[in-house]
Amino acid sequence: MSDQTPVLRLEGIVKTFPGVRALDGVSFSVLPGEVHALMGENGAGKSTLMKVLGGIHAPNEGQIFIAEEPTVMTSPMQAKAKGVVFIHQELSLADELSVAENIFLGELPLKGLGRVDWAKLYADTDAILQTLNVGFDARTRVGDLSIANQQMVEIGRALTVDPRAVIFDEPTASLTDAEKVVLFEVIADLQSRGVGIVYISHRMEEIFKITDRISVLRDGQYRGTLNTAETDEDEVTQLMIGRSLDLSRNESHHQMGDIALEVRGLGCGSLFQDVSFAVRKGEVLGFYGLVGAGRTEIAETIFGLRTPSAGQILLDGQEVHISSPIDALRLGISLVPEDRKSQGLVLSMNCRDNMTLPQVDDLTAGPFVSDGAEVAIFDQYRDKLDIRTPGWRQIVGNLSGGNQQKIVIGKWLSMRPEVLIVDEPTRGIDVGSKSEIHNLIRDLAAQGFAVIVISSEMPEVLHVSDRIVAMHSGRVMREFTSDEVTEDNLIQAISGITEKIA
Repeated sequence: MSDQTPVLRLEGIVKTFPGVRALDGVSFSVLPGEVHALMGENGAGKSTLMKVLGGIHAPNEGQIFIAEEPTVMTSPMQAKAKGVVFIHQELSLADELSVAENIFLGELPLKGLGRVDWAKLYADTDAILQTLNVGFDARTRVGDLSIANQQMVEIGRALTVDPRAVIFDEPTASLTDAEKVVLFEVIADLQSRGVGIVYISHRMEEIFKITDRISVLRDGQYRGTLNTAETDEDEVTQLMIGRSLDLSRNESHHQMGDIALEVRGLGCGSLFQDVSFAVRKGEVLGFYGLVGAGRTEIAETIFGLRTPSAGQILLDGQEVHISSPIDALRLGISLVPEDRKSQGLVLSMNCRDNMTLPQVDDLTAGPFVSDGAEVAIFDQYRDKLDIRTPGWRQIVGNLSGGNQQKIVIGKWLSMRPEVLIVDEPTRGIDVGSKSEIHNLIRDLAAQGFAVIVISSEMPEVLHVSDRIVAMHSGRVMREFTSDEVTEDNLIQAISGITEKIA
């Protein structure tokens, strides 16, 4: 591939914001038919570099080349017109419009008198959807689709033009395993047509499965490019964060206390049935299973977001009835939700206000909230969790994913819970921040918290858990201790092969 002309090339890109040099002379290129991974910690400059390429940010220095012709990008529409298409992690769809209208938004086919050619629009869209092998049609309202299917609509937008390069930003974050297979087939088809692919992801297994080369950014600087077949995870991690990570199985041992939370025969309609487990103070209990196994729904029921149809919840041996999150918080249960951006944070608010939001009523002095008390809470957990931010006034939406997740964890820890439930603790977080979150979870258990971790990543659940509950189709199939679990018996259990063991 080395003798081919790049489909796109960025040379010496510099981008500064007030007080920050986000990109410092970064160069990057993609060859035709290549899948080129762009990796780095949150805040390394990946998104800024892609926004320069997409015409959202104008570079202070440097040059963009499309097929070796100098280009000045002024907008995403211009980038698309030049054959550079973006598939964003953050969905940018119009819920009230149909799938067809979303896919061809801004370029609807027209006929006489400027009217939309609906027949052509639906036919062209259905042809794209057939390629993606999805179970909905062109006329479906986007707001009625699952997040995973909305992601497939976003991907469908890339297929409306004949692209030179397609940039995928965390494309599998919301996809099931079956949908990932379809996505990888789409990428392979684009490759076969000579399209260059930029693949941004924190998921190492995907990077090593589908990419040809890996380029790494750290602190806004280019750190090197590696041939995927000639490197390994440790070398990539070293480039990304400057150190190796401990990704071994959890073998730490510390004193566990009495049972903090016990669930007996809990059910919630068709979502899950007959679920029983217990977690002790000082223990990390992991929940592992395929998408739709019922793990998140169990957490939401314990936290009062869903009403159970059967069973009991006990705290410190006493049955409790939880009908709302307010009840759960008063009883000492906190939940770090699966989607931090839509469920855990108000992105337009500052760090302090996000962290103290659940306890505003307790921080009032007369008719006003006590600024001093709020700042004191923020300072305490910023130091405790090593949250990297210039100060409490920083808008949360401007933080990296890892630091956003720490804000959410700090918010619920500040409520002083006995039981902390963490759902997908490292989704969309780089490997360096992921390691910090894992260490934090283990430290919380060592301090006496009872911690429940729900994860779709097997290495994660093996790394942090003392015991693992394996779920399949809304039922507990088996519990494993960290000593007895293997990848094979865990996979069998979540696939429904292993019978439940009492």
